[in-house]
Amino acid sequence: MLCLLLSHALNFHIHKKDKPLLESQRRVAMISEMVHSASLIHDDVIDCSDFRRGKPSVNVLWNHKKVAMSGDFILAVASILIARINNDDVTICLGQVLTDLVQGEFMQLGSKETENERFAHYLTKTYRKTASLIANYLKAESMLAGADEGLTELAFQYGRNVGLAFQLVDDLLDFVASSSALGKPAAADLKLGLATAPVLFACEKYPELNAMIMRRFQEPGDVEQAFELVHKSQGLEQTQFLARKHCIEAQRLAERIAESPYQKGLLVVTDLVLNRMK
Repeated sequence: MLCLLLSHALNFHIHKKDKPLLESQRRVAMISEMVHSASLIHDDVIDCSDFRRGKPSVNVLWNHKKVAMSGDFILAVASILIARINNDDVTICLGQVLTDLVQGEFMQLGSKETENERFAHYLTKTYRKTASLIANYLKAESMLAGADEGLTELAFQYGRNVGLAFQLVDDLLDFVASSSALGKPAAADLKLGLATAPVLFACEKYPELNAMIMRRFQEPGDVEQAFELVHKSQGLEQTQFLARKHCIEAQRLAERIAESPYQKGLLVVTDLVLNRMK
């Protein structure tokens, strides 16, 4: 949706009229969804998840080997489709997403000793695992639209900010949304040993969380205690504030594009990201 919205918006901005999408722009949008789907399949394998959005995950339907190979197959077909666009700059841009996804997953396996390093590590991991996909695919769409360097950077930064906000809200919902609304168990990230933004912010008030983070919430009672301390701190409010900050920046960037129904759609997306409950 974001790829198609931005492509329409930039086509209108550059040509001053509602110009049909190029076939290559449609293809990039399709490939983005394929890469996204493959990343979710691989996530379910790594996390041993039984549910995806309230429905049985592919892990439950098939065995891990079949699931891993299915994700690989989708990425392989996506790579062929990227090559067929026959644009070196677009190929390099979209290839970066696959690199970032893997690097982000490796970063999630580790953690940093000091609090400052830990938050920087978390934000970089979040960019690579979530925001890079949106940012680089929107950048590719702008290249295909014939945008200049400034407009291409605008598209990238809009996607980066929306992606970071989306993940921050996702991390927030892990603590406040019901299991039925979220489609996965509450405190799922804690149970996986992950310290997300609400926990990292909560460390400021409750330093005892640092020891739990380092042992990845593995001791009996860690998950329950961390969950309680996050709610007693300002961690949720601070996470919401940071997500809002990224959405405001995304809105500021979208407002620099010529007004059209598609440009307005880009503004609406930021509200959807910030206010979603599942």
